[in-house]
This record gives sequence, C-alpha cells and structure tokens, in this order.
Amino acid sequence: MTALRNSVFIAATWLALPGVAAAQTVLQINSSLPEGSFAHVFLQEYETRLEAATDGAVDVQIFMSNTLGSEEDVLQGLALGTHNASLSASAIAQINTRAAIFDLPYLFEDRAAVQAFAASPAGDMLRDGFEGTGMVLAAMWDNGFRQITNSVRPITVPADLEGLKIRTPTSRQRVEMFNTLGANATPLSFGEVYSALDQGVIDGQENPAQVVDSARLYEVQEYMSLSNHVYLPTFLVFGEPYLASVDPALAEAMMSVAAETAAWTFDWGETTDAEVIAALSDRIAVNEIDFAAFQAAAAPLYESPTFVEVIGADMIAATRDALGIQ
Repeated sequence: MTALRNSVFIAATWLALPGVAAAQTVLQINSSLPEGSFAHVFLQEYETRLEAATDGAVDVQIFMSNTLGSEEDVLQGLALGTHNASLSASAIAQINTRAAIFDLPYLFEDRAAVQAFAASPAGDMLRDGFEGTGMVLAAMWDNGFRQITNSVRPITVPADLEGLKIRTPTSRQRVEMFNTLGANATPLSFGEVYSALDQGVIDGQENPAQVVDSARLYEVQEYMSLSNHVYLPTFLVFGEPYLASVDPALAEAMMSVAAETAAWTFDWGETTDAEVIAALSDRIAVNEIDFAAFQAAAAPLYESPTFVEVIGADMIAATRDALGIQ
C-alpha cells in the first residue's frame, strides 16, 4: 500500500470510529536541536502528514532545544509516562545499546546503505533492542554523516587530530573512536558545545553539516573537514505508557506515518547536505580527508571490546552481512 493510500485509509478508519468529534489527542515531541534545524523540518513534515492522516484528531506539538527538559530526562520520562515522544540521536545508545552500531566508523557508505540496514534483519534486531525500555522505535530518520570541525588546523590524516580536544556525545564508543584516532575526546552535552568552543575549553566537535549550520557553530570554528566518519540517524521514539493511553487507531497512525516519512527525510537530507556544505564554505574552511588513512586507523575498533561487548557480536555480524561487508 502506498504512503498516500495508507494515510487515506488511516484517516477513513479514524473518521468511522465513534466519538471522532472528541477533543484532540495531544502529541508532544521533544528534540535537542534548535528551530530551523533539519530535525525541526522533519518534525514539521511529520506534523503535517499525521494531522492530515487523522483528519486533525492529533494535535502535534513540537518542542525544540530541549524545551521539555534535557534529552536524557525526556527519554527517561517516556518510560515513566511523563513525556510522549522524542526525536533523539546519540543518546539512544544509552537506552538501547544495539544503536551503538552507528558508532562504528566507516560502516555506511551512503544513505542507501542505511535504508538497506533498516529493512534488514539487523534493523529488526535494533528495533527489538527497545523491548523492556518503556519506549518504542517508530522510525529512523535522516541525520547525516558527521564531520569534524575545529579551530586549530584542517584535518586531513589521523595525525592531524593529535592532541586536539574534540567534543563527543556521552558515548564510550565515540570517545574511544576519537582517542584511537589521536584526539583527546571530551564528552559534553550538546547544549554546552557552542559556549565551550567559544571559550576555548574544547578545540572542536563532530556533527552533521546541518548542525554546524543550524547551531551556528561556524561562528566559533575555523575548519570543517569532511570526514564522514560515522552516519547516525535520528530515532523517533514513543513512550509505551503514552501509546497505551491513546486510541489504538491513533497510535497506529502515529507509528505508520512516522515510518512513511522516513524515505522523505533521507531524500531531503542528501540534497540539503550538498547545499549546506556549499553554503558553509563561505563561512568556514572546508577540506576533504584521506579516507583510506582513516579507515586503516579505525580498523582496530571493529574488534574492540568497547564496541563488541556493548553492541553485540551478533549485531555487528548481522549488520556487516546486510551491507555486504566481509
């Protein structure tokens, strides 16, 4: 069934239910990223699609910049029933360790590979990893390949990272990755990054180009190196208590429309990535890297206990199989 026909079916089903004229069901979604970011664009598209699919029975309310609380607090709140949903990225691996598969560097060559992963048994394993957490994965949306920025020098080979204080998310895997590549990994919450860069507490950070743009990190950075070291999607997750509290037809609509929106986010992300990097080149020095040199330097991480014991050897094997990596 196509996305459009599915949405029409959902709307027709909902309209046929008794009490359709009842008050709207409110769906509040939190994101750590600011207004105008790619995450905001995706959530607005989702809002439009879901409200149309349910003929306005759902009132989607979007809260950017962690308005509803820190990302970690909101994720905990999903399980407790104090929050509805969150569009999150790196923090998800603290809830579902299988999501740390996205911390393995140079695993995904392009967005098509990410979508192939999502539709594979490895993707099913990732979704199953949310069992018992009090939350449900509705969809994986785009986020982009992460790039390295800093204010000291262009990064072309791993040796260029030597000694640089690079902010990472609070992820042991990302920390080990950058330490292995020669940097001094410094975990920080995203909300602290701009001021830490501005004050020189850290030298650089790593995020998709859209984040460098939307969070205005180019104001406090000199160089952006197109490292493409990892691809990390955003995860739209719902709290199980919230889904259980709404009409089953609406809960199904929330989940199915989220899944339908995924392909659109990947297409949007690929086009926008190129546009954003081109625009950023007028604000920050952009350079390519020696990809083969970084691949070789990162190879030990595929056997590192920090990754294998957290992600699971079965998850890594299933992902490599899905992507045709020997």
